[in-house]
Amino acid sequence: MSSPNLQNQNKIPNLLSEATSAFGIPGNLDVEAIFRTALRNGGALAELFFEDTEASRVFYEDGKIERIVDGTDRGVGLRILFDNRSVYGYTTDLSQSSIEGVATALSAAVKAKSPSTEKIEWRKTEAKSREIADYRIGTSPRSISLKDKVALAERANRGAREVLPDARQVTAVVLDSLRKVLVINSDGVISKDEKTYLQMAVEVIGQSGEGANARVESAYESDGGFVGTEFFDKTTPESIAREAARRVKVLLRAVAAPSGSMPVVLAAEAGGTMIHEAVGHGLEADLACNGLSVYQGKIGQQVASKLITVLDDGTMPERRGSYTFDDEGTPSQKNVLIENGILKGYLVDRVSAMKFDLPATGNGRRETFRHKPIVRMTNTYIAPGKDDPEEILRDTKWGIFVKSMGGGQVNTVTGDFVFAVTEGYLIRDGKIAEPIRGATLVGNGPKVLETVDRVGTDLGFATGTCGKDGQGAPVTDAQPTLRIPELTVGGEVPISTYWTV
Repeated sequence: MSSPNLQNQNKIPNLLSEATSAFGIPGNLDVEAIFRTALRNGGALAELFFEDTEASRVFYEDGKIERIVDGTDRGVGLRILFDNRSVYGYTTDLSQSSIEGVATALSAAVKAKSPSTEKIEWRKTEAKSREIADYRIGTSPRSISLKDKVALAERANRGAREVLPDARQVTAVVLDSLRKVLVINSDGVISKDEKTYLQMAVEVIGQSGEGANARVESAYESDGGFVGTEFFDKTTPESIAREAARRVKVLLRAVAAPSGSMPVVLAAEAGGTMIHEAVGHGLEADLACNGLSVYQGKIGQQVASKLITVLDDGTMPERRGSYTFDDEGTPSQKNVLIENGILKGYLVDRVSAMKFDLPATGNGRRETFRHKPIVRMTNTYIAPGKDDPEEILRDTKWGIFVKSMGGGQVNTVTGDFVFAVTEGYLIRDGKIAEPIRGATLVGNGPKVLETVDRVGTDLGFATGTCGKDGQGAPVTDAQPTLRIPELTVGGEVPISTYWTV
């Protein structure tokens, strides 16, 4: 078998030398030897993923530190792609012998699983020319002390209690990480990246009444992104906590949600949960091209209202889902998934690119070096439209107004979903009326997008961590104000309780 196609092997020594201090990689590490061992029994490509992550988590509850976690995790993962499949292994020992040991074990697995040991030529999937995202961090969270991070949590605690002095519990969490990665593969791809993430999350629990009449409500609010501590100059810990406490106060006076089919206005503040879950996952190529998505085989077809354009953009400054390169070394990019209702493409990693002859889109992500990369979203959103958000509300005589959404369940094969409404209101004569509690939204993603008849000029973002196949990935979701003329709402009382329809 011929040697791996190390087109850029002359660059590897310099890159390894630069990365030695960050990754603990021996200066004499023989990458070509590792690839030769990995591919000796066949395979399309061998890939090394070095990672060094520093992270801290400060948990502050009811005026005291609950716990602090701070440390470093370092290791390397090795993947071999063959016959449209992959094998994966990792080690925390970055020595030549340890990594070659992993390569030997994986190569044996390839030989056992592959019907042929003939080397397969890898399709070139990288764009020939692509602008590389450049992110600027003001003050790294890793440069401030744990004492400073505790102080941020204390500020959040005070902010929540300013709004809800008798809160039963306030929990504030400050999370930060600096993730350094280096990807080298046998096809000549060499990518080095640093990813800085900062996040604050606050949960507030409140109660009204006593005994049998007691009502307990909770609210959760988080914000952050690919940012440094300068983030808190414009979005303060107090503001995040006050929003959570305000929502608890609203829920404590909320009335039972109506049940039935009705108009629904989704505020921009709802943050795109629906587009992420009900649509985004169905557009990931590992699902969309394997019979596990309602969107399979529909590229070029109308799948939504002409008012709807959906994008996934990993190049947005400061957003939590952004990065320069994905965890396979492909540059991040802005991907148009649906344009004016027409399905334009899927999110694609290297395995899907090889298997389905698609261009890689920079969406191969992994939680750590212990995980193989899979297709994941980055910053996914519906593009703003042309309608004034206030006019959308005024033109909706009755229904519910959803300001915040929580978790839910989605069947990507059918597109059916169920989502919880964490803050919603009745709409009466085009105005926001009583707050409601216990509402759920039930529908089908493609069908809902087909019926959207108003799209606002605004755009609201929500940050979070997306779970898939046991891995978490930092993401951002966003949407403008949307009106759905008819959607099933799960509630506790009939429609006639509040409106004469």
